[in-house]
Amino acid sequence: MKKIFFFLIISLPVFSQEYKKPPEVISSMIEAEPQPTLNFNNNGDLALMLRRDGYKSIEDLAIEELRIGGTRIDPVRYTSSRMTYYNSFSLLDINTGENIQMNHPENGKFSFFSWSPDESKVAYTNTTEDGVELWITDIKTKQSRKVSDKYLNDILVSPFQWYNSGSELLISLRCNSDMPSIKTVPSGPIIQQTNNQIAPSRTYQDLIKNSNDEILFEYLSCIELHKVSLNGKKSEFIEKGMVKDYDLSPDQDYLLIKKIKRPFSYLVPYYRFPYIVKTIDLNNKQEKTIADISVDEVRPIGFDATREGIRSVSWRNDKESELYWVEANDNGDPKVESDGRDIVYTLKSPFSDKKDELLRTNLRYSNISWGSGNYAILTERLWKNRNEVTSLVNVKDRSIEKVLFDRQYDDIYSDPGDPVFKKNEYNRNIVDFRKNSIVMIGQGGSPEGYRPFLSVLDLKSVSSTILFRSQAPYYERPIKLSSDNENILITSKESKSENPNYFLRDLQKNTNSQITFFENPYKKLEQLKKEVINYKRKDGIDLSAIVYTLDTYNPENEGRLPVLIWAYPREYTSKKVASQVRNSPYRFTRINYGSPIFWALRGYAVMASTEMPIVGFDGDQPNNSFREQLVMNAEAAIDKIVDMGIGDRDRVGVGGHSYGAFMTANLLAHSDLFAAGIARSGAYNRTFTPFGFQREERTYWEAPDLYNYMSPFMHADKVNEPVLLIHGEEDNNSGTFPVQSIRFFNAIKGHGGTSKLVMLPRESHGYRAKESILHMLYEMDSWLEKYVKNKPLKPDEGIFKNNK
Repeated sequence: MKKIFFFLIISLPVFSQEYKKPPEVISSMIEAEPQPTLNFNNNGDLALMLRRDGYKSIEDLAIEELRIGGTRIDPVRYTSSRMTYYNSFSLLDINTGENIQMNHPENGKFSFFSWSPDESKVAYTNTTEDGVELWITDIKTKQSRKVSDKYLNDILVSPFQWYNSGSELLISLRCNSDMPSIKTVPSGPIIQQTNNQIAPSRTYQDLIKNSNDEILFEYLSCIELHKVSLNGKKSEFIEKGMVKDYDLSPDQDYLLIKKIKRPFSYLVPYYRFPYIVKTIDLNNKQEKTIADISVDEVRPIGFDATREGIRSVSWRNDKESELYWVEANDNGDPKVESDGRDIVYTLKSPFSDKKDELLRTNLRYSNISWGSGNYAILTERLWKNRNEVTSLVNVKDRSIEKVLFDRQYDDIYSDPGDPVFKKNEYNRNIVDFRKNSIVMIGQGGSPEGYRPFLSVLDLKSVSSTILFRSQAPYYERPIKLSSDNENILITSKESKSENPNYFLRDLQKNTNSQITFFENPYKKLEQLKKEVINYKRKDGIDLSAIVYTLDTYNPENEGRLPVLIWAYPREYTSKKVASQVRNSPYRFTRINYGSPIFWALRGYAVMASTEMPIVGFDGDQPNNSFREQLVMNAEAAIDKIVDMGIGDRDRVGVGGHSYGAFMTANLLAHSDLFAAGIARSGAYNRTFTPFGFQREERTYWEAPDLYNYMSPFMHADKVNEPVLLIHGEEDNNSGTFPVQSIRFFNAIKGHGGTSKLVMLPRESHGYRAKESILHMLYEMDSWLEKYVKNKPLKPDEGIFKNNK
């Protein structure tokens, strides 16, 4: 007798649906018009007031898009398909506060605003249905005009650069050629080969995949550089090809060109393709090859590793036409002992002599800021121990004259700030050296929170004199010093109850006058109470978070609230640095689509910017105890909100985006602290990123147990709380492939867990379409209402279970 088996399979269906909206209290803020931004001229007496629409529509995202060479291209308009635009602009007189209307194209899509050297005009682009146009606005007449009837190409490069005359521009036009034919039938297999080279590669996306991609990339990245007059009548052709960067020399006698060449790589993005660096003498058209740089596929393992050979070729801003670049003296391998890790070289025009060594760095070269009076500021870093050294360079003697700062760059309390720049005679930014001192602007990390400052650094004593520091109850941030009067400072000022606006501060008279009067576009947020809280986790590390509740909330009358904890973990090498306060109690409450603050308006206690430090102890790598430290952080946060009499321990949700999503999944897998979780655009299986991730530089083969230990996918059977997974279908962020969420959802489903997977069409790592954002908020709100606020309580819920 045959046995007949019956299998009953119960599964929720896969379905598509229309976009939905969250409750009005949330959706109204997404649909609000954003606050304008200011683009100041160099003098600081005028600013463009730039306005943009809110979020794009899904129709905008649905335009034709090519993804090749590690970039995303609009092949119709020859621009980035992910560009953000302004829709209008006006002129703000800083001294009087007058807002002056400017003539410009109607229904425009504006970007790349740039003041002319004499500040009498502003150049910008306008993207139409057919292409990118170049426009000029005259500040005196307030009128705009199109410079040329030809369309620009800004796929890989900035679309224009001013000449110092202010009457001409160097522009990047589309190459005048027909679209190449694309084969629909493959001509053969795709083959890659390696020959005993250690070549760890990141998980890049949107790479070249076949010969058709090669053809399209070469065609679309081709530009023609032309020198044009402002009226567009005079045009001089200069160069053509796959230019990925160009820059006029400060004296504008030469043009520096970085030109991509074949063969293209199938492993890395276009900016690591082989290329030639050359100069063109604009007077006689003679060319000099500076470097022929091979494909950058092979690098040693580690975050302090870099490519062999020449890198970062640029003009010195303090000289007429002198190049500088960096070369690794350790073959790019930080494990190699060397006499100086990097060497900085210079080469004078006409670039016929040998290169001259300027200096050697002990750490990896980071940047150099050229200044007046034969001085410069050098910054070098080493990721491994977070060491940063800032030095004063005597350019004339070609030596490091003095170390100014030797610190950990993640130590915000010791951050001295950054130098203030000024324009020199070549219209280039240089450090303003003033009688053995420079002016600095910093964020002002302190135990009281951020207190931005303006200071003078004495280069002899290496001591700072504070000229201005933000004072409670305000958060006031220096923006720009006037070039006419060093006592006049433009700041952005806000408080817990006052919307950010720009002010003109007289440092000598200690007066402050308001320039802009922007109103809060998110009025409903004024219904919230904000409190910065400080607490400790059980091993003594200081933590902080910002708690939002309705201003009318009364714990005695309303009882405890459901809680949403939103966080993003960060790694630190010391307990001291991990314990530092990284927020301000005096900032005005602002919001964007990814914020958790919406749910304070829905009756939750929201813990935003919740610190989740992962610390390396006694020489250990931070991630060696990643899970345990995450749970300690979460326990401390929950204990604090409960001890405050605000939060309900049994109704706490947790969420995060990207690495915060990874955190969320781990917390659900390895604790029973939470009622539910929300994970957006995360990575859950670390074997998909085998050559390192986030701040972990060990490879999977060096530490397989660590990769399994940290991957919530490997522990999906322990996720017994509901988790909402949201991901953009076209996420091109390194490591957070859309398949990460798909596979994690299937793993949870396969073990009988509760989960929902929402894939947002056309969206990348961050979400841009209004429809997508509103639907995301709808899903999050529905999930929190069902599984956190209205969670059915059980006697033993909310207790941490060690067996996880």
